[in-house]
Amino acid sequence: MSKLPNVTTSIFTVMSKMAAEHNAINLSQGFPNFPVDERLTKIVSQLAQKDVHQYTPMSGYPPLLAKIATLVKKSYNRDILPDSEILVTAGATQALFTTLLALLQPDDEVIILDPSYDCYEAPILLSQAKPIRVALNDDYTPNWKTITNAFSDKTKMIIINNPHNPTGKILNESDFEKLEALLEKYQNVVLLSDEVYEYITFEQKHISTHTRTKLLNRCITVSSFGKSFHVTGWKIGYLVAPEYLMKEIKKVHQFLVFSVNSICQMAVSEYLDLVDVNEISAFYQEKRNYFRSLLQNSKFELMPCEGTYFQVVSYAKISNENDVDFCKRLITEYGVAAIPISTFYADGKDLKLIRFCFAKDNYTLEEAARRLSRV
Repeated sequence: MSKLPNVTTSIFTVMSKMAAEHNAINLSQGFPNFPVDERLTKIVSQLAQKDVHQYTPMSGYPPLLAKIATLVKKSYNRDILPDSEILVTAGATQALFTTLLALLQPDDEVIILDPSYDCYEAPILLSQAKPIRVALNDDYTPNWKTITNAFSDKTKMIIINNPHNPTGKILNESDFEKLEALLEKYQNVVLLSDEVYEYITFEQKHISTHTRTKLLNRCITVSSFGKSFHVTGWKIGYLVAPEYLMKEIKKVHQFLVFSVNSICQMAVSEYLDLVDVNEISAFYQEKRNYFRSLLQNSKFELMPCEGTYFQVVSYAKISNENDVDFCKRLITEYGVAAIPISTFYADGKDLKLIRFCFAKDNYTLEEAARRLSRV
């Protein structure tokens, strides 16, 4: 009997497979196609010749843990303890999975805000806990009344994704104040904050849970070097949590992964001495602006993009098709792959919106826009 009877092949796999079959430009999956920083590849090349190929300590390569603490201090002015409050993970997905598996008990309830990334629900179900899917407003701002009404005595956790995938929305100061007031009423609820796009924000700057003193003792914050440094295939991320929660998370981590790729950890550790994370936003803002300018004369309506490397567009003026069928036709007839936003909702809510990834080189964006202009 299946433990996940309702889980099928992800929409990312479906669209990428179709893109390959039809030789389409793949703007569906969130991975860059431009070269990695030469400084980073040079570090990897040099490290490969050294004796760095065995296990690192379970929590992470000690120099990297220290540099993560320094990064958090520089970025958010938060002091964290490298030995007890940081865990290096095999990507953010493993960080999320491990956290949920470690902290949830059967029948616990977890609040998820839709549209939501598809990796949240499976570990909740495998923990025999219950996902409570709560829709954001149609402009992707949180509906705090609806969220509050979803809380109960069984609520163990709420997951936020900020900056938000798939919409690019960023939580503001008012949102955090309302979240803090809500969690003040539910002292046993833990916050899981997925912040993998924290360094990819534009006009409105990211507010991290690292800066919210009221939340620090009950929050697990997840980050991704893969996203930040354009090395998604490395699958390397980290999480920060108070020691009493981290102890439980590490219990699962040691049997699920034990330790993360040694060369990747050492390479990132050295690279952090060279790279300025503040340059990442400017790099992607230029990409966003260029892609948006290329689509200005198309029939697609551009939605706001405050962060991440995803651009959501409306095709309501083009077709009445549901978004899944429209995305399939976009591949077969126009040669561009996108992701339908309805697949991020528990109820398949269809607002005639689709998501493009603009973490691509300019030639790819230009050719994709040329094709999209014919739609």
